[in-house]
Amino acid sequence: MGPASLIVLITAAIAFSGIAILISRFVLKATTNKQKGEPYECGIPTKGKTWVQLNVGYYLFALIFLIFDVELVFLYPWAVAAKATGWIAFIEIVIFFFILFSGFLYAHRKGALKWL
Repeated sequence: MGPASLIVLITAAIAFSGIAILISRFVLKATTNKQKGEPYECGIPTKGKTWVQLNVGYYLFALIFLIFDVELVFLYPWAVAAKATGWIAFIEIVIFFFILFSGFLYAHRKGALKWL
């Protein structure tokens, strides 16, 4: 598992996605019509203005959720290897949680966690 594995993985990902795009271009007939350009929401035709501006607070809330969700992805490998690595792993996770909690406090002080 070295750099060669990563190169093979990236090459395979590019090849598979490129092949899928090429097959879809050759197999499917390209048609254009007015309906394809219309906004679409859950099968219900839109009424009125479709370009509605949303509050940026929803995006901030989603990004903060994503940060804490990705944190769990880092927490699982640490939990598996914590016993083998000992105190070094514990100190690293304390630092990680301190940084994460600092970000949480910053977001809370800026009001990003208030539901609108």
